[in-house]
Amino acid sequence: MTEQELSNAMKAYGDTVYRLALCRLQNAADAEDVYQDVFLRLLEQRAGRWDEEHLKAWLIRTALNRCADLGRLRRRRGTLSLEEVPDMARPADEAAAELWDAVGRLPENLRTAVHLFYGEGYESGEIGALLGIPAATVRSRLRRARAELRDLLGGFDDEESVSRADGSHPYARRAE
Repeated sequence: MTEQELSNAMKAYGDTVYRLALCRLQNAADAEDVYQDVFLRLLEQRAGRWDEEHLKAWLIRTALNRCADLGRLRRRRGTLSLEEVPDMARPADEAAAELWDAVGRLPENLRTAVHLFYGEGYESGEIGALLGIPAATVRSRLRRARAELRDLLGGFDDEESVSRADGSHPYARRAE
């Protein structure tokens, strides 16, 4: 199908496809996804010789099938309403919000390691397996991330300020 034929089909039947998807899915974002997917699939078809009725029927059937696919995906994975998401994503206090905002400013590789370690609770070996890197690299990234976070948040440079209540430094190496 040529771009001109696709453009003509979108003008003629785009509203029909969108309204059908919106009616079935009850969600504008999902309806837009279906619209886009249907017309991308049409672009891949050899529909140049189709008459108008065949084209319209194909678009409607494809839209219905795509809506059904999205419905099955929702049932399998489950969904949350937007009202539920902020409560889950909101940090417990203002200090935590500031910390996670600073984590968001880290480079991607450091941010990923921090999120998986502190946010998801994975160990460095597990993170290494997920990312396809050695566990030692994960630990190095976590160490660099902590240093960058200390700079971003205006932390202290002296070891006493970051020591634990029992007097031991959290990242000190044992003397050998």
